[in-house]
Amino acid sequence: MTTTSPLRERAENALGYAARQLRRLVSNHPDYFPLYTEDGKWSHEGEAWTNWCEGFLPGQLWLIHQQTGDPWFRERAIHYCRLIEHRATDTSVHDLGFLFWSSWKRWYDEDHEEFQRHVIIEAGQTAGSRFREKGAYLPSFVGPQSIFIDIMMNVGIIYYAARQTRDADLLRRVNQHCLTTRRYLVRGDGSTAHEGIFDTETGEFLRQSTHQGWRGDSIWARGLAWALYGFGTAYRFSGDARFLQTAEACAACYMEHTPSYGVPPNDWLEPEPRHPHESSAAAIAASGFQQLARLTTDPLRAQLYGGKARRIIYTLCAPPFLIDEDDGHEGILRRAMYHERRNLGVNQSVMWGDHFFLEALCHYLNE
Repeated sequence: MTTTSPLRERAENALGYAARQLRRLVSNHPDYFPLYTEDGKWSHEGEAWTNWCEGFLPGQLWLIHQQTGDPWFRERAIHYCRLIEHRATDTSVHDLGFLFWSSWKRWYDEDHEEFQRHVIIEAGQTAGSRFREKGAYLPSFVGPQSIFIDIMMNVGIIYYAARQTRDADLLRRVNQHCLTTRRYLVRGDGSTAHEGIFDTETGEFLRQSTHQGWRGDSIWARGLAWALYGFGTAYRFSGDARFLQTAEACAACYMEHTPSYGVPPNDWLEPEPRHPHESSAAAIAASGFQQLARLTTDPLRAQLYGGKARRIIYTLCAPPFLIDEDDGHEGILRRAMYHERRNLGVNQSVMWGDHFFLEALCHYLNE
């Protein structure tokens, strides 16, 4: 007699629930790209701050299609991919990896059509074109003086474009950005700063800062999760052992500061945080830990990282994080955070949280 583990049962139920929520989202709000909920609802007029999330909806639709084989999700995923195709040449944001790796890359992995590969390469080349020689970094959307830890989640598409086109200079630029981020935004204890500020005339690094953490010298949880995942990706593409070491240092910092159930607050150093949970950071970290488990050559570390990912998934697959289907909330995970300082998407659902939760969930179910 075959028995199903409690985690697998939770994960399968969560996947089915996510599929139903996504079907409702697409049916109730056609051609709409949500960012965060307000009072549990996706459609609202709240501030966006920046334009970076359109890849996560088609990304989730691809994940559900690939897991279930349901052609409806494939058709909708293609439709939403087409709606963002024009963004491949958008030089105003640093987030083209979020847009196209989550969506078009999954489409290409399924169909292997040349036009799909071309769009992914174009997006990677556009992202790499933002590089500043003075300082050796890819600037954030805030301005030419600013570098974000978030950008580490967008380097994969630049590496991909460089390798596909054999562009040595593009490869140099993305490697230099990762090294600059490692030097100035990752601290000796594996913690990370959200932002670094440079002198644009000389390239001199000036200070660490933050837009979304408690202070410039504190530890914004989602930023650390971006680094954990992003430096693992940089190592996967480059083979540079320094990036793996950095990803593992960030992983150790996450584990050190987070309760055993795996979900951090918005910032670990904020005294008495008003909102003690940031579920999107946990979802990103779970997928990042899964990647580290595949990358490390140490069996004990692989076991540690895989176990941490499974513990986070187990936690997120139930209340108070997985939403009760009967309460009218339109997201998948609750208790996530977009931008606490601006009071945007605070203690709500966010599209990247739902996306990386599904990514981690599907990877676990396919182990």
